[in-house]
Amino acid sequence: EVQLQASGGGLVQAGGSLTLSCTASGFTFDDNAIGWFRRAPGKAREGVLCFSSGFRYTYSADSVKGRFTVSSDNAKNTTYLHMNSLKPEDTAVYYCAVRIGGSRFTALDSCRSSGRVFDYWGRGTQVTVSS
Repeated sequence: EVQLQASGGGLVQAGGSLTLSCTASGFTFDDNAIGWFRRAPGKAREGVLCFSSGFRYTYSADSVKGRFTVSSDNAKNTTYLHMNSLKPEDTAVYYCAVRIGGSRFTALDSCRSSGRVFDYWGRGTQVTVSS
């Protein structure tokens, strides 16, 4: 059974850092596309950072480039979203998701919007950035 669980959210001041974790089971990272998404209050879900094939293929939203990075620990089946220089506009519920199989390019393209093609989603974790 495929399961994902995001954690690590919290309240942080603008300019601060936070690392989110996504622990997964039922699949391996290397063979699938993994994505981090967020939904801010009153806004649609958007892709933040996605990767596939061991980071050979990645996508990151313009709004987070240079500030957010991703890493993974395959032994723990956990991926991490490292968020630096946080801004109030980063306030959102953050989700991790996986697309099992299929085209990595389709997955990364989907990351540019709402991640519609991603199959499994974890429960989100709230990140609040105060000004």
